[in-house]
Amino acid sequence: MPFINVKQLSGRSDEQNAEIARALTETYARITGVDPQNIWVAVEEVPATHWTAGGETFAARRAKAAAEGS
Repeated sequence: MPFINVKQLSGRSDEQNAEIARALTETYARITGVDPQNIWVAVEEVPATHWTAGGETFAARRAKAAAEGS
């Protein structure tokens, strides 16, 4: 049973997350021939304060970009 785990920054709507899960399921099923009922998808949202790149949170990056006007 395939399990697809998507981690993304929080902020997308429930409808967007559902469409992500549907599209991934359909694509995986089409490519592999696996029954869509046997494909599991988890969409996990991570707060920008808990996700970092280069030692800086995305919340800090957003704040910096807003202060710089970009």
